[in-house]
Amino acid sequence: MKNATRLPKARTDNLVIRELDDETLVYDMERDAAHCLNRTAAFVWQHCDGKTTALQAARSLRNELDVSVDADLVWLAVKQLQKFHLVDGARKSPAVSRRDLVLKYAPAALALPVIMSIVAPTPAGLASCVGSGAPCTVGVSTCCLSGESCCGLPAKCQAC
Repeated sequence: MKNATRLPKARTDNLVIRELDDETLVYDMERDAAHCLNRTAAFVWQHCDGKTTALQAARSLRNELDVSVDADLVWLAVKQLQKFHLVDGARKSPAVSRRDLVLKYAPAALALPVIMSIVAPTPAGLASCVGSGAPCTVGVSTCCLSGESCCGLPAKCQAC
């Protein structure tokens, strides 16, 4: 039954999407979060139209990657997409064990869907950051730009 279940619809509002060679970058402006979808996760996300079934998506993915995949792999990707609010969460996806799929697809591990995500600082939080060489107080939470830290004597934002 879960193979015939239709995939949820992908979100498109308030997203900035950049497709690269083997990954898709998605910035969610509502949540100030950036997501990097590998080829498999991006492929499934593109097929989330509310009409395509998991079995149809698995067949297309199999042809795209030239790797044997099934509907469980598609549902794992959907579960991850739901977690990051990239698809409509109204539909409940079937339970899929990531552990079982990792063992099943170990020889073709590149087929596993992967989404890496970070939360971007809010504009208000970014406004309180100071630039390179700006004074700061050691032991007090000071936001230094460019990945620098508050260190040295006198304390300033710099590479430590």
